[in-house]
Order: sequence, then structure tokens, then C-alpha cells
Amino acid sequence: MSRIAIIGGHGKVALHLARRLSDKGHSVTSLFRNPDHAAEVEQTGAAAVVADVENLSTEQITELLRGQDAVVWSAGAGGGTPERTFAVDRDAAIRSMDAAEAAGADRYVMVSYFGAGKDHGVPEDDGFFAYAEAKADADEHLRASRLNWTILGPSALTLDPGTGRIETGAGVEGGSVSREDVAHVAAEVLERPETAGKTIEFNNGSTPVAEALDSLT
Repeated sequence: MSRIAIIGGHGKVALHLARRLSDKGHSVTSLFRNPDHAAEVEQTGAAAVVADVENLSTEQITELLRGQDAVVWSAGAGGGTPERTFAVDRDAAIRSMDAAEAAGADRYVMVSYFGAGKDHGVPEDDGFFAYAEAKADADEHLRASRLNWTILGPSALTLDPGTGRIETGAGVEGGSVSREDVAHVAAEVLERPETAGKTIEFNNGSTPVAEALDSLT
């Protein structure tokens, strides 16, 4: 059994992930901003911790992560102003990585997006630009860290039921994937230390998740 912290614990991917990990016997702590969401988070089997990481220092986040084996970043500003997007998707994410290192939570899984990177190609006058820049900076910081990191790059997210099947690997192009299947991939990655140091982009497809991930190692 591992102790796993999920940051952004009330998000749709995070709720699926917490439930899946709890069902597997892991000890899950979900961090989220709004205290009104505590009951829904607890229904997944996770311990609910109200923590607004946008406004917490690295030291404060470190204290929240002490005793954890792994951290999953599944938080996001969810649109809004570019300032808040950078504050959450870049700055708070980076503080959480530094905090994970300080706390000894060496395994870190980042939920990013398909095509993330400095070469994202989004023009500055596009509403998606701030998010693309923020995620590129956060992912770059994670790759340069001492953490055992894995970056997940799901394509366009849907609310469809999970299929348990994806496509990934060289040559895969962006499509769509259900949030439930993103959670499935994250859960499987946490149990595969050999996926550390990898960026995994994926869509829904025809290959069972475990088999698709095993093919990457």
C-alpha cells in the first residue's frame, strides 16, 4: 500500500483516481480548495484536506505532503484570467514539485495535456495561450527536478464512461479520451516505477491500459 496525495482532489479526473486508488488499498489524501466539496471527496475513500495551493507557500505545501510516497497534480485554474492561470497551473504547480522534493514524496505524476511544451504553437492572442505557457513551464521544471516524475498528456477530455483502452506511443496523434480513462492511466502509472522519466501522450483506443503502458518500457 502506498500513501498518495492528489492535488486538485475535487476535479473529475481526481475523483475517479481517488476512488480507483482507494479500492486498490492505497491510502489517498485529496487536497482541494472549497470546503463545500469535502463530503463528495470523502465518498471516494480519500482523506479530505481543504488546502488552497494557489495561496500556500512551498513550506506550507511541504508540510501537507510529509509522509506521502507519491503526489499527483490534477489541479488547474479552469480558465479565467491569464494571471490566475499562471498562478495555479505554473506557480503553484512548481511549488508543489519543490515541496514534494522537500517532503520526500519522490514519485510525482503530472496531468498535463497532449502537445504541451514550449513549441505548443498557440498564438499569444489565443485564449489558450496562458494555459499552454503555464503547463510548458511547469512540465519543464518537473523534468529538471530530482523527482521520479511521469508526465501524462491526455488528448481532448470527454465525460464519456471509461473504456479501459487507450492508444499511445510513437506516431500517435491527438484525439480524445475520457476523464475516467485518464484516471485509470494515472493509477496504473503509479504502480509502474519504470514509467518514471517518461512523457506519455494518449487517446482512447483499442489497447488495454496496462498492456499499452507495458509496451512503453
